[in-house]
Amino acid sequence: MPTTFPPGFVWGAATAAYQVEGAVHEDGRTPSIWDTFSHTPGKVLNGDTGDTATDHYHRYAEDVRLMAALGLGAYRFSVSWPRVQPTGSGPASPKGLDFYRRLVDELLAHGIKPVLTLYHWDLPQELETAGGWPARETAYRFADYAGLVARALGDRVECWATLNEPWCSAFLGYASGVHAPGRTDDAAALRAAHHLNLAHGLGAQALRAALPRRARVAVVLNPNAVRARTTSPADLDAQRRIDALSTRIFTGPMLHGAYPADLIDDTAGITDWSFVRDGDTSVIKHPLDWLGINYYTPSVVSAATDNRPSPAPSPYPGAQGVAFHQPPGPRTAMDWTVDPSGLYDLLMRFTREAPGLPLAVSENGAAYDDKPDGRGAVHDPDRIAYLRGHFDAVLRALGDGADVWGYFVWSLLDNFEWAYGYSKRFGIVYVDYATLSRTVKGSGEWYRGVIRSGRVG
Repeated sequence: MPTTFPPGFVWGAATAAYQVEGAVHEDGRTPSIWDTFSHTPGKVLNGDTGDTATDHYHRYAEDVRLMAALGLGAYRFSVSWPRVQPTGSGPASPKGLDFYRRLVDELLAHGIKPVLTLYHWDLPQELETAGGWPARETAYRFADYAGLVARALGDRVECWATLNEPWCSAFLGYASGVHAPGRTDDAAALRAAHHLNLAHGLGAQALRAALPRRARVAVVLNPNAVRARTTSPADLDAQRRIDALSTRIFTGPMLHGAYPADLIDDTAGITDWSFVRDGDTSVIKHPLDWLGINYYTPSVVSAATDNRPSPAPSPYPGAQGVAFHQPPGPRTAMDWTVDPSGLYDLLMRFTREAPGLPLAVSENGAAYDDKPDGRGAVHDPDRIAYLRGHFDAVLRALGDGADVWGYFVWSLLDNFEWAYGYSKRFGIVYVDYATLSRTVKGSGEWYRGVIRSGRVG
């Protein structure tokens, strides 16, 4: 295993618009599904919303200076669709685009590569009212939006991603309902997954048409490192079912131009898949320049043995009878097991499945209950240990032939953590939500040292 990262390896950090920007009513921005969801009583812990978040909209210059001080080579951020294209259709908002122009210019002035994600879950509410992702028209609206952003920022942004974690958008949003828009309809969730896939393909086409040739286009997925509890045929079948619903439902059409046959069989009692039209999968299988992999923790599954129905509503339509188990090992504040081997396994899986396709670890990190000490310093040794283990996993994958060009820690800042509100802190920079002051945590200082040396100390 190599002991140092290769020259040119890109070290970055990631955020998402609704989680950090705030300013939800400024400069023409209209509500997204997360504005509606977070303002619905009982949907988000403590009634928290992203109305202010970390106020990145006004403090972006300060945050870029923090990035530069940490030595980051890249910043992965998302564009707020309702800020750039209010209501999700029609012309772009000049003020909305100007914010991202200012942000990108500030990044470039500090030698930081902008890595732009077009969609990180903030669908304009008007499009949800018209049907949301279960409606095919939403995919075409996304392609229009992608073209607007590309024409505005293509002269200064080289690295693009269409979607972030479409599994969460489809299945947490439309099946289990724990994310916006909070619907619980298995058939709608499967339609949403297909239309997100189609949006990726149409959006990638729109990007290619508007961007210079040097631009690099990708999608960011959260493939599940799912493992069978035992080698019994029943447990291996449970693993297959969850792998189909969490990973291959996206990688099948995106990388291979077809939905897996076993996925279609498993869900035959829910839908006949007639929403997939001739030519859709060829659009979805748009050539990628890189693939983003988000990873936090693996899953362990088995066939259920107690004959009780799966908890409803489930984010896995058609996977009744599958039981999930907590893997052993230390856990984060999210109650997620720390297991870097899952990241290694995913990097090697896609090295084999898509040879020649460069990979990036587009999100990886951990939440812990961080608190300043009496002097205001934030010590987070558990996060350092988490990151060290996952950096070692990337090094091991590089040594075994994986083409990994970069790593983005989640997250730059503590922020609005979706249905958990402000109760979970993932940042390498601590945010005091009363004052919005920023303090680099011990993990941020440690990360700075890794970036400087290229070695995991």
